[in-house]
Amino acid sequence: MNFDEIIERRDTHSLKWDMMEPLFGVPKSSGISMWVADMDFRPPEAATDALEAMLRNGIFGYYGDERGYREAIVWWMANRHDWLIEPDWVFSTHGLVNGMALAVDTFTKPGDGIVLFTPVYHAFAKIIEAAHRRVIECPLSLKNGRYEFDFSVYGQWVQENAKMAILCSPHNPGGRVWTRDELRDVHNFCQRHDLILVSDEIHHDLVMPGHQHVVMPLAAPEAMDRLVMLTATTKTFNLAGAHIGNVIIADERLRSTFAQRMNALGISPNSFGMFLAESVYSLEGAEWVDALMQYLDHNRRLFDARMNQISGVHSMSLEATYLAWVGFHDMKLSDEEIRQKINGQAQVAVNYGSTFGMGGQGFHRFNIATPRSVLEDALGRLEQAFDVC
Repeated sequence: MNFDEIIERRDTHSLKWDMMEPLFGVPKSSGISMWVADMDFRPPEAATDALEAMLRNGIFGYYGDERGYREAIVWWMANRHDWLIEPDWVFSTHGLVNGMALAVDTFTKPGDGIVLFTPVYHAFAKIIEAAHRRVIECPLSLKNGRYEFDFSVYGQWVQENAKMAILCSPHNPGGRVWTRDELRDVHNFCQRHDLILVSDEIHHDLVMPGHQHVVMPLAAPEAMDRLVMLTATTKTFNLAGAHIGNVIIADERLRSTFAQRMNALGISPNSFGMFLAESVYSLEGAEWVDALMQYLDHNRRLFDARMNQISGVHSMSLEATYLAWVGFHDMKLSDEEIRQKINGQAQVAVNYGSTFGMGGQGFHRFNIATPRSVLEDALGRLEQAFDVC
């Protein structure tokens, strides 16, 4: 596991590196990409071994006999998250954005309202609006530099046609690991308003030392009759291109409804993603993740120390994920002026906070899952752009 290895990703059809210029105006030849949630690290050797075995076989047909694949998911959830699931609770989708879209399609209808706790991962709102549903934004409160829910005010925005709430746990972009009590509050809110709860836990393995993620079924076991869980190997092991995700539904009624919709849409699994998932949900994969989080914790500390020395800048302390959420509000500069310094002067590509919904204005999101020398280069450029001596 050499997370310091520099891997040249330009001109490899990399969304993260090859699209910097058309999307952000950052030159591909000299820029540094810190935007989309895609790590610059090789996955565990178990993943490449699985692909090499497929190549040696030489035939890339349909994947059959899912027992090993499903048991790997069962093993991972039990051993890494203390959650005991049954193999037949698991549906495979083409990534978790697809999984979330299928949940929206299955359990709501056009015109229905869907609650988002904003700012939150921008793909949620895009899918909801494209599906002709209505986004109901319940903004998180920023207290002492971290996000909290405020259920005392959310009820006034939830109208009769609200049918679903989507939770990001751990939170993207704020990096919060929600406490057991906070998760119970989310469930109670959904129960009061009779909402299906979709818990997107794609980052649940990427938790910093000293913090503990709790899966929603353990925080609120009584939520199972309204709960749709989303998990995946893709963020954990840097396998986003495999487009494989787990939709896990314990309730038989919800599961039957979801299965019927999957069948109606002709959704079938990606064999490459399934071979990869079975390989990394293993002891070797667990060892790799533990080493990764030690490396990312060092990157997090370095990033926060350097960014917080820039006057008017505050990097929110990451409890999970590798996506730093940085506020520039105290600089008294417009978003456009800040972007010019980051994209133009520093030549660093980042996500703009305004795309994450209400509360995102004035923030930018930085991907710190990159070799430390690249991170240090980016930090030096940013310090220079913001005139740090």
